[in-house]
Amino acid sequence: VQLQASGGGLVQAGGSLRVLCVASGSINSFNVMGWFRQAPGKERELVATITRGGRTEYADSVKGRCTISGDNAKNTVYLQMNNLKPEDTAVYYCAAGDRLILSTLKVADAYDYWGQGTEVTVSS
Repeated sequence: VQLQASGGGLVQAGGSLRVLCVASGSINSFNVMGWFRQAPGKERELVATITRGGRTEYADSVKGRCTISGDNAKNTVYLQMNNLKPEDTAVYYCAAGDRLILSTLKVADAYDYWGQGTEVTVSS
């Protein structure tokens, strides 16, 4: 299984960006897919998740500003980010898991597959 993340870039504060993650196989083969991010000098943190059934979860820091969605036909998961802030600057990683449960969604080590990351920079 390979996950290919893309879509990052430089954007001004208040702007929008959509990052995407293309899987080498069906995204329905995973029970959860998610986006994590890691800023310089900080730990990797969960941004959003989506389950096979379409249930979504968001970090408090991005609620109301980000939307995670999946397109089964394209084997792709998207993260639409609006009203971006400088503190959103980070490398964004997509991840997927086969056996995640609700209590492990925020645990990076619980995910089985990772993309290479795409960098998002928000200028003030």
